[in-house]
Formats: sequence, structure tokens, C-alpha cells
Amino acid sequence: MTSFSEQVRAAFRRGETDEVARMSRAEIVRAQAAGDPAGEVEARYSLARVAIRGGDLTGGEARAREALAVALRSGDRRLEERPRHVLAGVARMSGDLTRARVLYRESIVLNEILDQPEMVNSETHNLAFCELRLGNLDAARELFAASREQVFRHDWTEFVPYVGVAAAALAAAEGDHRRAARMVGLADATFAALGQVPDPDDAADLDGVRASVAEALGRTDFAEEYARGARLDPRAVFADR
Repeated sequence: MTSFSEQVRAAFRRGETDEVARMSRAEIVRAQAAGDPAGEVEARYSLARVAIRGGDLTGGEARAREALAVALRSGDRRLEERPRHVLAGVARMSGDLTRARVLYRESIVLNEILDQPEMVNSETHNLAFCELRLGNLDAARELFAASREQVFRHDWTEFVPYVGVAAAALAAAEGDHRRAARMVGLADATFAALGQVPDPDDAADLDGVRASVAEALGRTDFAEEYARGARLDPRAVFADR
């Protein structure tokens, strides 16, 4: 039998936000009655993600802080990881990139302590976006490359679409609009193949690249490059990078 955490995270990845909200509210009631801080943290964290996906950064931050408060009261540092991740994401999406960079670095340290290499890699990817938006392209390239290498080395399939998001954002920042368009197509196709939608912060970055590159290339050229990218095999594309 799958756990609440597995069920709610899978539903969120599929884009079923109404179901995530329903499940999470029910789980808060159950967890509080059972004295289960882990369940309550997961549920409040999930509600934070729902709020953020809906564009409510203030509400998302509030729910994440509620989750973090429960985690801190529990004394279990493992429960701090998800709320802290969300708070860093809110800072990133709100444009407070300097603070987001600090929070992601702290999150990386926490995940290293907790021996959670996938989460270390995820936060490395997020930190790279902060560096990119701050104009530190060399640092962003290095971090994206480190994250990408870990994804393919460990076959972290669910993170492969995010490699495409990173490649699209970096290509756009470098002025390579045709490659950026192809990487948007690759990312969209890879998410679709997994039956997933991107996390809110990456979705915002991907949509930003999509809009800027479509404007730079024009609709016809963008559509052609996008279609080419959608047919690419991510592992083949990034094998020599």
C-alpha cells in the first residue's frame, strides 16, 4: 500500500491540484488526531505547493511556515527539508534571488546531512537558476552541468525533464534562441511522456523562456524548432555535454 506522501506527491506531479488539496486537508485532521507530525508536515507542505501553483505566493509561504513550525516542534530535522525547500522556492519566484540563493545553499547542506543525494541534486538545480537570474552564467553552467551529470549517472528518470528546462533557460540566456526553442520542446515532451507537469518554479521559468524565444524567433520558426526538440532523446542530446 502506498503512503500518503507517495500518493499526494504523485497527484501533484500529474497536476491534480484539487485532489491534492482534498487529500491534504483530510490528512491534517488525521495526523493531528494521531499525533503524527510527519503526516501533518507533508500535508501542509502539499497545500503550500497547491497555493504556489495557483499563483498565491503569500499563501504558499504561509502554509510552508506552518509546516516548518510543526517540523521544528517535532525535533526531527528530516521534517524540515520540504518546508525549507518551498520557502526557498517562494523567494526565487518572488524575485528575491539573493535570499533564495542563501536558502538553497542551506537546503543543500541539510540534505547532505540527511544523506539525501536526490534532494541535494534538486536544490543544486534550483540554485543554478538563482545564479542564472543574477547574471552569473559561469556559475549557472557549472551547477547545471553537475546536476545533469548526476541525473543521468543515477538514472533519476523523473528529473530528466528538468534537465531540459535548465538547458532551455541557459540557451536563452546565451542568446541561442533556436536551441532554447528545441529544449522547450524536449522538456514539454519529456514531462508529457512521464505523465507529469513541472513544479511551479520551473514552470514559471519554462514559460518565460517559451514566451521570450517565441518573440525572438517568430511563431513559425519557434514552432519548427520546438517540434524538432520534442522528437529528441534527452540522453542522446546531453550525452556529450
